[in-house]
Amino acid sequence: MRDETEHWFSIELKSKEFLRNLMISNRTGESVLLEGLLGELEEISLVEGGLLEVRGSNGVLRMDVNEEDLETLLTRLAPRIVKKGSEVENRSAGISESWKGDLK
Repeated sequence: MRDETEHWFSIELKSKEFLRNLMISNRTGESVLLEGLLGELEEISLVEGGLLEVRGSNGVLRMDVNEEDLETLLTRLAPRIVKKGSEVENRSAGISESWKGDLK
């Protein structure tokens, strides 16, 4: 049985030419690396409230994540402070203030 904090993902590429690197070790506990090129981003959507799709010209990245998970993550990432010239501004304040949970 899967833990609710775990999320699955899939990556579908239109051609193997967009797969840059795939490393899988046969040793237990070793990492796996999958790198590719999604191409120009075309669309980001939250399908049926539980599937995040990032569509590019070369393929699709899918991840099971709900709106609550996204809101929690965006809230946690939002307070990044950056310096611009001599003033300090919050670069991502607009995300947390304006994002209403609809990624379409």
